Amino acid sequence: MPSGGGGCLPPMDLMRSEEMQLLQVIIPTESAHLAVSNLGDLGLIQFKDLNADKSPFQRTFAAQIKRTGEMARKLRFFKDQMSKAGIQASPLQSTETPLDFDDMEIKLGELEAELIEVNANDEKLQRTYNELQEYNTVLQKAGEFFYSAQRSAAAQQTELGADQSGETSLESPLLEQDVFTDASKQVKLGSLSGLVPKEKAMAFERILFRATRGNILLRQESVDELVTDPQSGEKVSKNTFVVFYSGERAKAKILKICDAFRANRYPFPEDLAKQMHTIAEVSGKIKELKATIDMGLAHRNTILKSIASEFEHWNHVTKKEKSIYHTLNMLSVDVTKKCLVGEGWSPVFATSQVQDALQRATLESKSQVGSIFQVLNTKESPPTYFQTNKFTSAFQEIVDAYGVAKYQEANPGVFTVVTFPFLFAVMFGDWGHGICLLLATLYLIIREKKFASQKLGDIMEMMFGGRYIIMMMALFSIYTGFIYNEFFSVPFELFAKSAYACRDPSCGDATTEGLIMVRPTYPFGVDPVWHGSRSELPFLNSLKMKMSILLGVSQMNLGIMMSYFNAKFFRNNVNIIHQFIPQLLFLNSLFGYLSMLIIIKWCTGSKADLYHVMIYMFLSPMDDMGENELFPHQKYVQQVLLVTALVAVPWMLIPKPFLLKWEHEKRHQGHQYTPLEGADESVVAELGVHHEESNHHEEFEFSEIFVHQLIHTIEFVLGAVSNTASYLRLWALSLAHSELSTVFYDKVLLLTLGYNNVIILAIGVVIFIFATVGVLLVMETLSAFLHALRLHWVEYQNKFYEGDGYKFAPFSFALISDEEE
Repeated sequence: MPSGGGGCLPPMDLMRSEEMQLLQVIIPTESAHLAVSNLGDLGLIQFKDLNADKSPFQRTFAAQIKRTGEMARKLRFFKDQMSKAGIQASPLQSTETPLDFDDMEIKLGELEAELIEVNANDEKLQRTYNELQEYNTVLQKAGEFFYSAQRSAAAQQTELGADQSGETSLESPLLEQDVFTDASKQVKLGSLSGLVPKEKAMAFERILFRATRGNILLRQESVDELVTDPQSGEKVSKNTFVVFYSGERAKAKILKICDAFRANRYPFPEDLAKQMHTIAEVSGKIKELKATIDMGLAHRNTILKSIASEFEHWNHVTKKEKSIYHTLNMLSVDVTKKCLVGEGWSPVFATSQVQDALQRATLESKSQVGSIFQVLNTKESPPTYFQTNKFTSAFQEIVDAYGVAKYQEANPGVFTVVTFPFLFAVMFGDWGHGICLLLATLYLIIREKKFASQKLGDIMEMMFGGRYIIMMMALFSIYTGFIYNEFFSVPFELFAKSAYACRDPSCGDATTEGLIMVRPTYPFGVDPVWHGSRSELPFLNSLKMKMSILLGVSQMNLGIMMSYFNAKFFRNNVNIIHQFIPQLLFLNSLFGYLSMLIIIKWCTGSKADLYHVMIYMFLSPMDDMGENELFPHQKYVQQVLLVTALVAVPWMLIPKPFLLKWEHEKRHQGHQYTPLEGADESVVAELGVHHEESNHHEEFEFSEIFVHQLIHTIEFVLGAVSNTASYLRLWALSLAHSELSTVFYDKVLLLTLGYNNVIILAIGVVIFIFATVGVLLVMETLSAFLHALRLHWVEYQNKFYEGDGYKFAPFSFALISDEEE
């Protein structure tokens, strides 16, 4: 045992949580940061919050917490920018050079300011570029409107004749007016052009006509490609429009409507030369802006790549510093403000390691005063700490999901490593399906280093975390599959030839003509000849049902035995004599006896009806057994067992409350010492001892204790029946799994083989594979897993496991979450 443990571990201590102690450390202020950092690297002390009455803003290191929070915000900003740019952060190297926190803060601030400036400039340039792209689109589309109008006007003038129109020119107005009209009466028309979202184009047109009472001319044309909107930066489908109007009032209305519909307006010169000049000018600016934007993006990517190379290191340092200051805020400052006082739970074996960490902090910080380290005596219940590895951690999580063990309570996880996958396999037994599960989990185990460094989905992460549970379930499924002799429901003569053969060598069907035993008994598992016979279902049902009862009674007895080891460890003799013994007698007088009858019947080949035996053991205990007698004097044995079971019920109910009351009265009369500090709290609670700050004892409530014991007695007596029946789910699910597998094999695979058609055979194989994977390897696996979980939580653990403790949560840098809270 590690130092501080006090000698070698007895066998049962393998199931106990680590022995804990409450430490008090007094650390000089100048070495406090380094000391907490060393303890975080060690990860074996759980600090208590000595400033729980203070708000976060009233604590000593609130300013430092704010600084680290601001740095974490900057790092999140960098991560978001890298994600948008498609740049991955370099993995954290174990040989990173240490950084000065102040220098890192300055550097992060400079990089953030530079990146914000680059982003702002890029945003402005991009907006201008998008506006110029829209303007270029308007110039092209609106130019087509004007050119077509001019061609139409020229054609009309040619038809009217040269005497009416004079010389024809392409510079003629778009809306032709009568040339003989007085020039003073001619109306000057204006125009507006731009782009409007396509989904708003019809509403835009209707509102324009209503607002101007039809005194406008509107031309629209759809833009073939999506246009990047300058304001939102999104790709939008738009229409180009040109509006001709007369008068300033109409223009004002049109401008307001354009603003309401977010229609971007752009000037369009009517003069052809100006149009060509504008188009050339806009095209030149687009090329210049494109080059400028590309240079800006390259500069931005350079900044982000330099950030990516250091991002993980900065992120780790920031989270580490934040956790250090959070921990320092849990320590109290002494009166002189020169020392920090902290309290925390630590395993006994880690005492020397904690001392070494504090001494190293004193030396490295060059503090003139060393840290003070001492163990405190307390009646507070310590946290529960089980040392686990990558194999056992998943099994321990199954137990902890029900409830964390009380301090040094017997840990069900030790037996769960074997019993959980075994009970799963009893329901899932098929060595073909087991091999499929094993191959899948071996893939996860072989590539576990790769998967551990990747971010997985929820389902995949859950499967990866339980890879060793799945491996054990697969191995036990192969084992029980050999016992059931099922490979995708097909039996094989793996270990020997079948012990049975056809009665007549000339008989056609052994399943109907009958079999005789011609060889020694099949050495391991179910004889393959049973599969497909007329008596297959009755035989397997009888086998699996009785096997379920045997397994259930065995596991419940294990739970009761665990309650004995708990009571013995906590020196609770009352529970040993008046709880463990009567519970053991009651369970085994009835269901232990039933298990013995099953084994005797198997060994002797008797045809006794066990249903009849158990029913009439209660209804007619004095009657003769007749042909149902399995051994001599069975009637008298049953009478003794029945009386034992009846006596066990009041034995569980009556003595314990009176003994607890007697112990309470003796202690208060001074005839007995008060319980030792190391005594189990459950005993103290049962005796009615509740330690208050004033060290007074509450009155012993006999009625509450008696009712509590009555409830427990009724729960155990009824639970002995219901829990035994609950284990029959092992038989039911095993039967369901076997029958489903048989249906898929007979009605899908064999049926398609009978058609002698390659296409039908391929379809049948595909359906068989999908049905096997989807139903048997996924749904049935989940179903058997949940039922095995229920059997452990309810039928097994309720016999001894209180699960009202709290888990040891040490301050450790290794446990810092990847996602910042």
